[in-house]
Amino acid sequence: METVRDLLIILISSSLVSNVVLSQFLGLCPFLGVSKKTETAAGMGAAIIFVITISSLVAAAIYQFMLVPLHIEYLQTIVFILVIAALVQFVEMFLKKFIPSLYQSLGIYLPLITTNCAVLGVALTNVTKQYGILKSVVNGFATAVGFTIAIVILAGLREKMVYNDVPESFKGMPIVLITAGLMAIAFCGFSGLL
Repeated sequence: METVRDLLIILISSSLVSNVVLSQFLGLCPFLGVSKKTETAAGMGAAIIFVITISSLVAAAIYQFMLVPLHIEYLQTIVFILVIAALVQFVEMFLKKFIPSLYQSLGIYLPLITTNCAVLGVALTNVTKQYGILKSVVNGFATAVGFTIAIVILAGLREKMVYNDVPESFKGMPIVLITAGLMAIAFCGFSGLL
């Protein structure tokens, strides 16, 4: 049985210490592409939180109750990709119907959640670490929250960088990559928490 302490360690570790973007370098495409405005970054973060959390739940249940009993664990990657693709389609339809402005601002990055390696990486990490369903959901949620924290911070910094005097050779993506690198170094400070 999972204790609250174990779940809290997973929560802190996955969101801050082993941040999926800043220490594992997964999900960089939406991290760099959708981080120009904080509203868009927060919307992408919310979509990622939903997709990763639900896909962690569904993938863990399918793995535990279907793949393992049938001894077809080797199909896990294909099954996880199908689960993720279905969830992203659901999110896309929901946003298109109820929040069209966010749907338009996310643009091509919304369907790219399907191929976001962070989403698949979480599902595979849950299997590798032999997490049960509850630990998988907590790990998925915490990882998605860590992604959201990182993308919103970067978006806030990028909004402020517009007004800075940046040398010509660093304008655009070079200064964004330097900023992301400095954020990664700053997040290394959280390693002392555990």
